[in-house]
Order: sequence, then C-alpha cells, then structure tokens
Amino acid sequence: MRSDEFYMHRALELAEQAGRAGEVPVGAVVVDAEGNIVGRGFNSPVAHHDPSAHAEVQALRDAGITLSNYRLEGCTLYVTLEPCMMCSGAIIHARIRRLVYGASEPRSGMVESKANLLAQPWHFHRVEVQGGVLASRASRLLKAFFVERRAAAEQRKGQDAS
Repeated sequence: MRSDEFYMHRALELAEQAGRAGEVPVGAVVVDAEGNIVGRGFNSPVAHHDPSAHAEVQALRDAGITLSNYRLEGCTLYVTLEPCMMCSGAIIHARIRRLVYGASEPRSGMVESKANLLAQPWHFHRVEVQGGVLASRASRLLKAFFVERRAAAEQRKGQDAS
C-alpha cells in the first residue's frame, strides 16, 4: 500500500490545477481499500457556478460514478485543506472510512479547527481522521494564491483610480 504522502501529492497536483484555473487551490482524491485512486476533484465553484463544487464533493462524485455506488465504504479521502461543514456532511453520508487532510482551516474547518463534526455522537457513521499530511506544502500553495490574488486586486484598483 502506498503512503499517505503519495496520495496527498496527487491531491496537491489537483490543487495546483485549480489554482491555475483561478479557483482556490484545493484538491482531493478518493482511494479504495486496494489503494486505487477512484475519484479526483479540485475546487471549481466559480467555473461551474456551483457553491457545492468543492474539491471533496467533486472527488466523492467522481468516486461514486467509478464505483457505481454513492456509498464509498472502505475508501479514504485525501484533501489538501481541512473540510468545511458542507464537505464534512458529504464525507459522513458517503461513508468514507478515513479522511486525511493537509492544512488546517482555522476560519471554517469543521473537522478539528472550529468544530469536530465528524466525531459527534449523533452521526450514524464514524470517520477516522488524520490531519497535517504535507500541511506546509498545502499552506504555501494557498498563501501564494491569495498573495497573487490580492496583488492583482491592488493593481486593478490602481488602474481604476487612473
């Protein structure tokens, strides 16, 4: 079986793809119990005009199609950023066995940072969680994206003032 780092590198490649497309650089892959990547996704809410088009949801949808099943029991989801509330719910409903994420999301992370939604006793399914895998690389990618975005906004603002 390949390492968590191997699969997180695949998710980071997808995050880079999202960033090149002008989306917040978050990527995700779903891996089955045999170690096969069965789902891939990256952030694309802007391109798809869809607020639910987060990397995790895109990867879960892709895996569901690949496996012909909305239940992804035995699968692991690798994502470069700690999931939000919406994605945490999708992870539970998909019955993901294990979640591995890179960078923490202190403002809206609902797995460990702001809340611990996956561990609540009322859920019918438990998800094993491992955070911090290649976190510094994921964080650098996100920070670089937002630095570039702010610089572009300042440049536009300067042009508008002229």
